[in-house]
Amino acid sequence: MTDTATPVWLVVGLGNPGPTYAGHRHNIGYLVADELASRMGSSFRAHKSGRADVVEGRFGAPGSDQARVVLARPRSYMNEVGGPVKALATFYKVPPERVVAIHDELDIPFDTMRAKLGGGDNGHNGLKSMRSSLGTGDFHRLRVGIGRPPGRQEVADFVLSNYSAAERKVLPFQVDTAADAVECLVLEGLERTQQKFNS
Repeated sequence: MTDTATPVWLVVGLGNPGPTYAGHRHNIGYLVADELASRMGSSFRAHKSGRADVVEGRFGAPGSDQARVVLARPRSYMNEVGGPVKALATFYKVPPERVVAIHDELDIPFDTMRAKLGGGDNGHNGLKSMRSSLGTGDFHRLRVGIGRPPGRQEVADFVLSNYSAAERKVLPFQVDTAADAVECLVLEGLERTQQKFNS
């Protein structure tokens, strides 16, 4: 990334590392980050901080006004992602308002999503950790709906469980749409993204 005139965005997929957690609802951020990396034609590599895997590249069609993006998957567990995110934001000189967190959201039905800037943590440990490390909650969020647990299932058990068979059929489309929403947010701004994707 040698072009210093174009501001850099830091797009962070939230999840838990390792194969045990790969298919869990809590890991939707990782799935969307993987889709974005594939669109950028790159695979994740270890960042020199040692605390995250990153892809550096651009969003947007070649020759257009492209945006410089660092796509990141922290290597820490959800409740400690703030440290790696802060390290990357400092390294790439990205202010909080150009940070995008992609995360699961209980209060939105499955297969819907909402983009927003700032707000509370809503009990989400990843957001709580990011707020604590960045010193502010004023970063962008793409809240990808997973819905509420059925019956009396505990929230912690629900988010750390795999999608249902019916949901897994729809999941690739949800991931694809969420990746579209992240690109729109970076390239066209929050208001346009909310008009197109908020449900």
